[in-house]
Amino acid sequence: MSAQFATYPSLAGKSVIVSGGASGIGAEMVRAFAAQGSKVGFVDLDAERATALCDELGENVAWAACDLRDVDALRQAFAQLSKKNGPATVLVNNAARDDRHDWREVTPEYWDERQATNIRHQFFAIQAVAPGMIEAGGGSIINMGSNSWWEAGGNFPAYTTAKAAVHGLTRTMARDLGDHRIRVNTVVPGWIMTDRQKDLWASPDALENHRKRQCLPDLIEPVYVARMVVFLASDDAAMCTANNYMVEAGSI
Repeated sequence: MSAQFATYPSLAGKSVIVSGGASGIGAEMVRAFAAQGSKVGFVDLDAERATALCDELGENVAWAACDLRDVDALRQAFAQLSKKNGPATVLVNNAARDDRHDWREVTPEYWDERQATNIRHQFFAIQAVAPGMIEAGGGSIINMGSNSWWEAGGNFPAYTTAKAAVHGLTRTMARDLGDHRIRVNTVVPGWIMTDRQKDLWASPDALENHRKRQCLPDLIEPVYVARMVVFLASDDAAMCTANNYMVEAGSI
């Protein structure tokens, strides 16, 4: 299946920060914003993939090494990217890990680490960029949720709890920042065919069963999540805030 994608003039020259941008869905977001002419900064710990992506996309894309579980490191990395590209008026809170785990084996330490990995950094990233957006007169924040908890998915309760919390964060921050014309939304991916998903869980039987659960017959590639994010970042979505935008092919 081929597709033709839109160009959004409002994104040209805008400073964008994407967390977890070196691979998977995040890398497709970085590519999508770069194609719009945005100045894109991303944070990640994978130096090899991050460097390769920057080499692929050119001088308007930069990265900073950062463990997002370390809030001080997050703040420093965001400041580094903002110094290069200007204060971000688009933030995509993408970074997450969906490692499976048995509820019987979860320790308090593991639980806290999963929350730091999957939800805590989203708030502190917003806190880091919001003052610059206020000064600029507006901005767009896109938090990445998951349909895993909507579907009552099992075998990763710490992950699904964190992803459910994303929706509360989105709605309350949309209210707190709305007077400054800062929009906050959640993008809700279904099962997206990243390399990680293909390597770990996408057996032929699993894929066939999943196709039957979707209304559409095609498996979802990362580019389609990136396209929703780019739309929400653009001025075309100027009246969209505090909501969920599903990219899950009608999965039930």
